[in-house]
Amino acid sequence: MKQIIINEKDNVAVMLEGALKGHKVALEDIRKGQKIIKYGYSIGHATEDIAKGEHVHTHNIKTNLAGIVEYRYQPKRNELEMLPERKFMGYVREDKSVGIRNEIWIVNTVGCVNKTSEILAREANIRYHGECDGIFNFVHPFGCSQLGDDQKTTQAILKGMVNHPNAAGVLVLGLGCENNNIDLFKTVLGKINENRVKFMSTQDYDDEIEEGLKLIGELVEYSKRFKREECSLSKLVVGLKCGGSDGFSGLTANPLIGRVSDRLIAMGASTVLTEVPEMFGAETILMDRCTNEEIFNKTVRLINDFKEYFTKHGQPVYENPSPGNKKGGITTLEDKSLGCVQKAGSADVVDVLNIGEPVTKAGLNLLTGPGNDIVAVTNLASSGCHIILFSTGRGTPLGAPVPTVKISTNYELARKKPHWIDFDASPVLDGTDLSDELLDYIVKVANGENTNNEKNGYREISIFKDGVTL
Repeated sequence: MKQIIINEKDNVAVMLEGALKGHKVALEDIRKGQKIIKYGYSIGHATEDIAKGEHVHTHNIKTNLAGIVEYRYQPKRNELEMLPERKFMGYVREDKSVGIRNEIWIVNTVGCVNKTSEILAREANIRYHGECDGIFNFVHPFGCSQLGDDQKTTQAILKGMVNHPNAAGVLVLGLGCENNNIDLFKTVLGKINENRVKFMSTQDYDDEIEEGLKLIGELVEYSKRFKREECSLSKLVVGLKCGGSDGFSGLTANPLIGRVSDRLIAMGASTVLTEVPEMFGAETILMDRCTNEEIFNKTVRLINDFKEYFTKHGQPVYENPSPGNKKGGITTLEDKSLGCVQKAGSADVVDVLNIGEPVTKAGLNLLTGPGNDIVAVTNLASSGCHIILFSTGRGTPLGAPVPTVKISTNYELARKKPHWIDFDASPVLDGTDLSDELLDYIVKVANGENTNNEKNGYREISIFKDGVTL
């Protein structure tokens, strides 16, 4: 049976065929209590003696992780050599930000107007068909009955949506009596371009649909002033995400994304890694690559704050991987995390962001938030990511408000779900370097080629919640 050994220090190999495809087998006899090594790092310890060639999985291995950890800054910097500038065709906004789509977005201040926004998007796409890149609404259940930091998180996400450069124009749609009412939300937004952002509280109008369509029409007219023009690839912000992972995620798609992330950064662009719980067990790899001690300390807070979030709710910090992950061959959280951080390539960590905080530094950024797919892609979009590179081994149709490039870790998924998958990374397993091909595809998407989530109309958001509901 074919197998692959990832690192010369490993005492397990990954099976490439047969019933255990994607799963691990022992390369030597492993004693009870001995560390299991994969990617050159420990992914847990044996709970019983394991014979050479035996299946290594949840029945005989357990995580080594537990609780809050004391960290020490041990810099292993890797400043990348800059690459020649590359161009794409984007939309330069009046504030000099750059978008890769020329869309109209309806951003709801409160869940009470979700259906109203759906009707407006449907009717506006009929009335203004072909006059922009489309009119889209994003439903969520929040914006009222929230308090304190919980409401502030909702506002931060919505602010990021309003400010996203892929939206040529935005209709902020409210009810009128909600906690996050338009007058309050305007104070959160600060200065806005009144030609680009329109506001409507539906309680204020006899016919809110007709008024909304009129305002969207004004936004569509405004959008027509923008035409694609040559832009530097350094303007791109690219999100890094994985979901429905399997035993090949850390071998094919994630390392490929990491190499392309390095390429983008070497051209002056920015990439953003999120899913904090899926850094647990591999966080020191990222900490050691922080550009200075201040960024290191922010990364420590990023990790420990999220661990405290788990314990505050009485939940185990390391309740991961998911059933689907385990079925695909991932065993412990260390196993999953070491595969996940492959997406971050080898670049230095330049900044750490809170939810809704925009990217301001070129390079690799870390963004707080959970591993939940729909929450994570929402967080990435609200921080300004133009495109999200989303690797998957089990498959998912999920799409963010921005182009979401689904990258399969294995050939079977790419063949079975061509209407989900945009790029097949499985040839990486045979030593093929697809970095040029994936980078070329990213440029095509930035130039306007639609991803499958766009073709299928899969655009969703979900706002992180950590508070009471009144």
